[in-house]
Amino acid sequence: MLDLIIVLCYFGLILMLALRSSGGKVQSSEAYFLSNRNLKWYSIALSTVATNINGYQFLGMMGSAYLYGLAQASLEINAIQGILLGALIFIPFYLKEKITTITEFIQLKLGKKIALFYSLANIGLFATVTLGAALFWGAYAADVVFGEQLSFISDNRIYRIGVLILFLGLFSAFYTYLGGLSAVVRTDILQFSILLTGGIIVCVVAVQELGGWQQLYIKTPEKMHLHLDASHPTLPWTHMLGLFFLNINYWCANQTIIQRALAAKSLKHAQAGFMIGGTIKYLMAVVIVIPGIVLYGILGDGLGEPDLAFPYLVKTYLPVGVQGIILCSLFASLMSTVDSTFNSIATLWSVDIYSSYINKKADDAAKIQAGRNAILMSLCTALLMGFVLLYLKFENPTSAFTHTLNELRYFINCGIVVLILSAILLLKPKHKVILTAFILTVPLNILIKVIFPDLNYFLRAFWIIFIGFAIGLLGSKAQMNPVKELFQPADSKISVWAVLLALSLVLCHVLFS
Repeated sequence: MLDLIIVLCYFGLILMLALRSSGGKVQSSEAYFLSNRNLKWYSIALSTVATNINGYQFLGMMGSAYLYGLAQASLEINAIQGILLGALIFIPFYLKEKITTITEFIQLKLGKKIALFYSLANIGLFATVTLGAALFWGAYAADVVFGEQLSFISDNRIYRIGVLILFLGLFSAFYTYLGGLSAVVRTDILQFSILLTGGIIVCVVAVQELGGWQQLYIKTPEKMHLHLDASHPTLPWTHMLGLFFLNINYWCANQTIIQRALAAKSLKHAQAGFMIGGTIKYLMAVVIVIPGIVLYGILGDGLGEPDLAFPYLVKTYLPVGVQGIILCSLFASLMSTVDSTFNSIATLWSVDIYSSYINKKADDAAKIQAGRNAILMSLCTALLMGFVLLYLKFENPTSAFTHTLNELRYFINCGIVVLILSAILLLKPKHKVILTAFILTVPLNILIKVIFPDLNYFLRAFWIIFIGFAIGLLGSKAQMNPVKELFQPADSKISVWAVLLALSLVLCHVLFS
């Protein structure tokens, strides 16, 4: 009962903070969507990482770490590649044009038609897989840890999780609807503090149960390799080829992530916030991946459902009261992702679709209302996808579900990477050729999956993006921008920081290979 009281207090605190942030009435669309372009570096850093970390990491990635070991950390630390590219190349372009959505940048470089495809693809992806997955993981975690206490909802586990998906979606949509980006950022800062505290507690307790950090190399030496053999079916070392491109999508062209940088007080604040976020990713890799390896050292192959690794640690080794704090951290990771995604959908719909095609003379009030309507519609699609993912999960409970979700995302993400690379790298590309390359990525994905069913999905993504960009480059007969000239650090301190962060990533790969 104490744990549930702690969780209820958490929800009350988040709601109070969000309503206070909204100020009752938002006066301009820029305030609602971009917090008046006044975010400082620390808000950008903490809110961006909080948005990035969700229940999928705590459950899905920890479950994958239980199966595959330290190699799972590659997905966390290699995000630094995308963060550096986003901070030094993409964000300066975005801020120079004073855009509200990345779609506006795509339109400047590739034309209105491609921009429309880009925006609709992102809205569709955010409103289904992204939101649905976040809601599913939060509800799934809550039921695993507090199934007995929640039995008043139903004795049927699947039905209980469905009810929780509904509640979490409604709650997150409610305060995002009212407050816009200001409410999202302020709640994200609190939620990041909670999720980081919870993650550290679980990691430290788990390592103590194993007998100390040195026991990782004594009891689980086979799990302590960042690079697995190229023949590994899920995480071969070659997955980093596809991951490099996909990190460009996530950290350089994802409205949910980039929106904080677009709202930055200055370029320096945007770049510093992003790179602080990159530094924090190392810590998040430890608290997410290490407990999964520890649990393997304790149980061996005894855990039948890998995605139960995190809840098992919480229920088995943490006392009452602390469990409530941990569950709050899971909800924090969920809602920081969900509220940010709702806000991005509202921004994309209002700016890219409503104001550009439906009501070109819309005033601020009409733009904000259009964004709010988009939140309500995406809530419906998110709930539907959450229920679909619930069904898929229980159809194959022994798999690491995080990789199933990745495959779903990459059907769309590959084409988005082709567009953003063409916009940045190509001089005067032919718009029809680029649009064709973008559309071809979907059937190409299906074709390669059919012809080479055993090809790792990261590698499949690499080849699809490579072929798509090659079609755009060769078909346009376009020249490429000199890569060296694309880097635009705000000052020398940012440059030094970027170099140190890049070298630290190389060192990690050398030390833990």
